[in-house]
Amino acid sequence: MDNKQKPVVGFIGLGVMGKSMAGHILNGGYPLYVYTRTKEKAAELLDKGAIWAATPKEIAHQAKYVFTIIGTPNDVEEVYLGENGLITNGKENTYFIDMTTSSPTLAQRLYEEGKKKGIHVLDAPVSGGDIGAKEARLAIMVGGDQQDFDVVLPLFQLMGKNIAYFGKAGSGQHTKMANQIAIAPTMIGVCESLIYAKKAGLNVQKVVDLISTGAAASFSLSSYAPRILKEDYSPGFFIKHFIKDMTIALNEAEKMNLDLPGLTLAKQMYEKLAKMGEENSGTQALYKYWQ
Repeated sequence: MDNKQKPVVGFIGLGVMGKSMAGHILNGGYPLYVYTRTKEKAAELLDKGAIWAATPKEIAHQAKYVFTIIGTPNDVEEVYLGENGLITNGKENTYFIDMTTSSPTLAQRLYEEGKKKGIHVLDAPVSGGDIGAKEARLAIMVGGDQQDFDVVLPLFQLMGKNIAYFGKAGSGQHTKMANQIAIAPTMIGVCESLIYAKKAGLNVQKVVDLISTGAAASFSLSSYAPRILKEDYSPGFFIKHFIKDMTIALNEAEKMNLDLPGLTLAKQMYEKLAKMGEENSGTQALYKYWQ
């Protein structure tokens, strides 16, 4: 299909994951407008044919579909509802899809604000980290209206492999919270396992190779233990963002009168690392807690 026959897509946020995700849309033959706070991060995509937008407002005017994957719920609120925001300046029958891990409560608010203007809003956070983004095999969990999910699905399929609709607005974010709750204590377990194997005088790589094939198998063990053993603490996912996610999950849990001691402990440990200057390291840097 010729580019002229495909609708214009906008992408806001070109960080560790967003840059790769936007690249898959561009490679899919869609005209692509991009915006990020640091224009240098867009250079590679601009060289490949993406068009720079000076503000989210400009993207709202140009694109039929706009994807966002940015930092915090405050950033999301500004990009959608600020003076130059997407919903503030959006046109009827456009589709705005927030792939940031953000607040379910905010996702519901964006949906309602969009609906007032005839704008279709989906919350669609992702899991799979930098590698999943690069290899277009992200898990994508979606909340909003079913018919809007069906319309956007072909674009989701350019970025991910396991894509599921979970229900009304906010459901995607709630699903991502469940994902983060599962990951947080798992990373503690991975790090404690490596520390124990090392203290016991074992060949730690050999231990990882073996236990990765048994009941201890997990994404965290397979993907992050090898990085830890190489002392590679570069971010597939930033500690500062993980703390943000755990904070959101604990706030939502409090609204449900739900106690989550495992998540609470993980958050305390990561906050200690952040105070040690590790906030921009990857989540596998939890290993340094024991050093």
